[in-house]
Amino acid sequence: MLASRKPTTMTTITGSQSVISSLEHEGVDLIFGIPGGAILPAYDPLYSSPIRHILARHEQGAGHMAAGYAWATGRVGVCVATSGPGATNLVTPLADALMDSVPMVAITGQVPTHAVGNDAFQEAYTVGITMPTTKHNYFVTDPDDIPTVIHQAFHLASSGRPGPVLVDLPKDVLNQETEWHPPQDLDLPGYKPTLDGHPRRVKEAVEMLAASRRPVLYVGGGIIKSEASEALTRFAEITNIPVVTTLMGRGAIPDSHPLCLGMPGMHGNYTAITSMQKCDVLAAFGVRFDDRVTGDPNHFAVDAKIIHADVDPAEIGKVRTADIPIVADARRVLTQMIKAWGDRSPVANQEWWETIREWQTKYPLSYDQQPDGPIKPQFVIDELARVTGGDAILVAGVGQHQMWASQFWNFDRPRRWINSGGLGTMGFAVPAAIGAKAGMSDELVYAVDGDGCFQMTFQELITAAAHGIPVKVAVFNNGAHGMVKQWQKLFYGGRLSASLLNSEVVDYVKLAEGMGCIGLRAEAPEEVGPILEKSLTIDDRPVVVEMVVDPDEMVFPMVPAGGSNDNVILGPEPAD
Repeated sequence: MLASRKPTTMTTITGSQSVISSLEHEGVDLIFGIPGGAILPAYDPLYSSPIRHILARHEQGAGHMAAGYAWATGRVGVCVATSGPGATNLVTPLADALMDSVPMVAITGQVPTHAVGNDAFQEAYTVGITMPTTKHNYFVTDPDDIPTVIHQAFHLASSGRPGPVLVDLPKDVLNQETEWHPPQDLDLPGYKPTLDGHPRRVKEAVEMLAASRRPVLYVGGGIIKSEASEALTRFAEITNIPVVTTLMGRGAIPDSHPLCLGMPGMHGNYTAITSMQKCDVLAAFGVRFDDRVTGDPNHFAVDAKIIHADVDPAEIGKVRTADIPIVADARRVLTQMIKAWGDRSPVANQEWWETIREWQTKYPLSYDQQPDGPIKPQFVIDELARVTGGDAILVAGVGQHQMWASQFWNFDRPRRWINSGGLGTMGFAVPAAIGAKAGMSDELVYAVDGDGCFQMTFQELITAAAHGIPVKVAVFNNGAHGMVKQWQKLFYGGRLSASLLNSEVVDYVKLAEGMGCIGLRAEAPEEVGPILEKSLTIDDRPVVVEMVVDPDEMVFPMVPAGGSNDNVILGPEPAD
């Protein structure tokens, strides 16, 4: 329990009022949630608070909305739920945020302290259940501790490696009297993230890169989270080193930049995958050597020396031993490396660049859109980029459409790409897009979703319609869980076990209209551009655009799960 401080000169309030006052003190302007019995006391002072509350239709939706808000704004997203099922419904978005380093604070109600452990109505052991899915969590038993706990929660969520923090509040604590006070100074023994890289390690990293001939900068979500894009681009330019951007790091350096090779990994492009595989020095910043990037780690970049810089020391050496480990914030260490590079000449890697350009020419991303159809999903992404001028926050669910979006959209700025990477949460796109649009109301937010993902959380479009959040969603209707179907075709003899969705029973246009949205549909290639353009003219309510796409289209390139990145499948038939 935290040490309490209860000034006698302040007005007596309830624990619930202290919660809302504490959120206001942290600068919170928007929260997403659903009220219920145990958290209900906190909703009464919220009624007169300047904080805007968006009523989700499911707690999972509220959690993903908070994540989308955090992704788009760079601020801490906040969600609220009641005890029991309300709290357990937050487990998925909390786990999703933990995997993708998204700063979130979840406030949950709990049964009264005297009832804890007695299987009371709507009781769940929330702190125990969420311990593996949060960066930290709190169970508050003294209302005097609320301001400091909330302050610590926001600090933990947003500092070091960002992540979700949960605060569990019993109903009697919310109802007890207390006196709000400014939070105490942070006192978190053992928690002091290392932000600057060790100067000796930084110097060693610079010298290793300067001596290399086939270097690659491997960068991920840590660049986005630490606002390191400018430093990364500058370092790449002064060194002339190619950059690969993971699924979570798209936009860390502009895709239009000549040094950017795009996305590596299971469905990355051939050049990005192979450049990592054949490099002699791999300098990794803000990445965790995820299995979707490395494939079999025993066969990943076997001839490369590894520089690994990350703010989370637990990630360094977890998958691949680093020759030069650097615990540091990505922006701070890249700034250090720019200074350490000084007036050195760029890396002497002309032959390496010639090889890379040959790969880019020989193995570009491509698809074949026939004028008479069917609609290729990649064509939809290209047309969406064309009609928007690429000026949109793009949000994706999980599966084939997610990979096509990352492959064919050019991301030239950070925080313009929001998706579920580590946990791979189907149903993420719709609520995350709503959260992003709520936080960035002046931006165009367009979600691309698969029909399988969409059917998991589409009810949150009722939330968007009710709150006047004009988000737009393109639903790729291929009548299946597309990635599951692709794997079944490639690795299970084409036996489509429980992967078809019987799409003929769903009318997405009517479904959209029934939720207070506008519904549109494109069934032929020539309809795609005009329908997308029409969607951009509607700003007074959400828009759902059904794209009836080729049900047999697959995502390539592909590295089979657990395989070697030396064996890239370029198309439906394995490459020689």
